[in-house]
Amino acid sequence: MTLRALLFDVDGTLADTERDGHRPAFNQAFADAGLDWHWDIALYGRLLAVTGGKERMKYYVDQFRPDYHKPDNFDDLVADLHKAKTRHYSALAARGGIPMRPGIRRLLSEARAAGLRLAIATTTTPENVTVLLEHSLGPGTQDWFEVIAAGDIVPTKKPAPDIYRYALAQMGLDAAECLAFEDSENGLRASLGAGLKTLITVNDYTLDHDFSGAAVVLSDLGEPHVPNRRLAGAGLDQPLVDVAYLKALHQS
Repeated sequence: MTLRALLFDVDGTLADTERDGHRPAFNQAFADAGLDWHWDIALYGRLLAVTGGKERMKYYVDQFRPDYHKPDNFDDLVADLHKAKTRHYSALAARGGIPMRPGIRRLLSEARAAGLRLAIATTTTPENVTVLLEHSLGPGTQDWFEVIAAGDIVPTKKPAPDIYRYALAQMGLDAAECLAFEDSENGLRASLGAGLKTLITVNDYTLDHDFSGAAVVLSDLGEPHVPNRRLAGAGLDQPLVDVAYLKALHQS
């Protein structure tokens, strides 16, 4: 079957947003609210086992803060904290503080030129996606993506496959016509659950994840003078991911 579309996760896949974007934004929201919660780099890595910012905060309280007494309006507090965190994240991204990962801009441009359709499937909010694309990829680049499936648009987040199934339905495509791009075990479980062949690019938080079932696991997408490293999966002997590589991977 012909490769027709590429579906991308955002956090950790398009950009290294988790450690240097979402984490400090959460911490600023906590400080603004007068909470003594603070997520350092190591703790945040453990919290990433849970997808979704509101879900992550609830998990943190349940697992790491037995001393915290939840108020009656705890769910409202979490929702307000998440809104504040999104504002702080947006301000950081608007300053250009979250660069794209290696090869992302190049591959997206090549894919568009080759007529491949593009979509996003992520647990982060639509606002976070928009600000990242506009300020780190460039003005108008959100229009490159036919579908931006994000946030609470489906009831169950990754590792459930719902967000990918939603994106595929919106595009009117079969999973066999597409490739997914992910960076984490939960993301891979979601994409595989939707029947998508998946390319993984790891980051500092996901190096030790179980990527069984991935078509290939790479350090990054690579650039012409800065080749990537293949960590597992299909050996196509190319130093960077381009459209020809993706078509070969899709057929492998």
